[in-house]
Amino acid sequence: MIIKNANILTFNKNLQIIENGTIEINSNGLIESFSNGQIKEKLVDADKEIINANGQFVMPSNICAHTHFYGAFARGLYIPGEPPDAFPEILAKLWWKLDKSLDAEANYFSAMVCLIDAVKHGTTTLIDHHASPNSISGSLDIIEKSVIETGVRASLCYEVTDRDGKERSKEGIEENIRFIQKTKENKNHFINAMFGLHASLTLDDDTLKTARVNCPESTGFHIHAAEHLVDEYNSLSKSGLRVIDRLNEYGILGSKTLVAHGVHLDTSEINLLVKNKTWLSHQPRSNMNNAVGLPNVESMLRAGIPVCLGNDGFSNAMWEEWKSAYLVHKLHNLDPRRMPANLIYQMAVVNNRNLVNKLFDGLRIGIIEKGAAADLMFVDYQPFTEINSANFPWHIIFGFRESMINSLMVNGKFLMRDHKLLFIDEENIHKEALKVSKRVWELYHSSF
Repeated sequence: MIIKNANILTFNKNLQIIENGTIEINSNGLIESFSNGQIKEKLVDADKEIINANGQFVMPSNICAHTHFYGAFARGLYIPGEPPDAFPEILAKLWWKLDKSLDAEANYFSAMVCLIDAVKHGTTTLIDHHASPNSISGSLDIIEKSVIETGVRASLCYEVTDRDGKERSKEGIEENIRFIQKTKENKNHFINAMFGLHASLTLDDDTLKTARVNCPESTGFHIHAAEHLVDEYNSLSKSGLRVIDRLNEYGILGSKTLVAHGVHLDTSEINLLVKNKTWLSHQPRSNMNNAVGLPNVESMLRAGIPVCLGNDGFSNAMWEEWKSAYLVHKLHNLDPRRMPANLIYQMAVVNNRNLVNKLFDGLRIGIIEKGAAADLMFVDYQPFTEINSANFPWHIIFGFRESMINSLMVNGKFLMRDHKLLFIDEENIHKEALKVSKRVWELYHSSF
């Protein structure tokens, strides 16, 4: 395939922007070359499809570093009684009742609607954290099926927790181990597996120990940490250690481990994450919604933590996460100089793609360069001010909109053309999801 007449945002080391450029994609779905100017006649032959971008911006598609497909059916859900007054009550009244209302069918459709949302909004690689206590065994296979059907890439895991008893905790551990081994045997760059853990506050010492002992070699953990102060105080009560210290004690940290949130980490915990080369994902919309506070992301980046950007189950419109991060840190700190757009680019593009490269055994996405996978989006953006290598992150925040995403491809294969999904019957999926979600809501409300 050859893409011509494209304004190319490469996201490469030099932050190169190419006007009226050409991208050649080989038969393996990898970028063969890119250049400024028209197609050379010698490149054109009967085996190459020519795509005319007509001046659209062609750029790497988005990556989400932390999400929850299973939370899709929370949209519009009424919580009985008084509204939750803090994050622990949000967990108890919403998430820990909703996840128990999910069965195999609900797992499938909640994932499908999330992934359809992702494709339509330019996100093609997602790192998911799943929970369905009444439907654990085989749940990751079901989610894998939805990932394959939509054509995107995903890292999957099951959220092990002791909050529902040791039998379910054991089943969650077994589900992670089974799926990790499966992905190692069926090695590809579309499905990855991590070992999921919920959070320190719902994990006993023996579960952490069992998880560490049984986690297959070269596999990392995916866990929430210090999202709310209750996690820190619970850890101190259990062990005399703060959350990150406790996780370090059990060998959970490491270069393939992803910690979500980290809102209430202290300096010593930050240094431990740096020492262990552990990744951390930031979810500003979720932090605002749950009123848990904000992590000191700028200090974490300066200290050397590779902070990434996720959405925690919010819509997979990742530019919305960019915009939220840009604004909320300014308000929180009462300082308009905080969280400049280039730092958000560092998280959402550079660190996210480096995390994927680490988890997916060298997969190169999030960049337009020779040998990188052609995970690309075509954007109908018409700037009325100059866009250049120094200011394009600000253009993304103040100018780009998800509604401008015209087409999307993964590994050189179009999943969406001219706003139309090519391989998914979106109408039918949403129709079935509506039926399933009604059943889920009935089970949820019956638990009160």
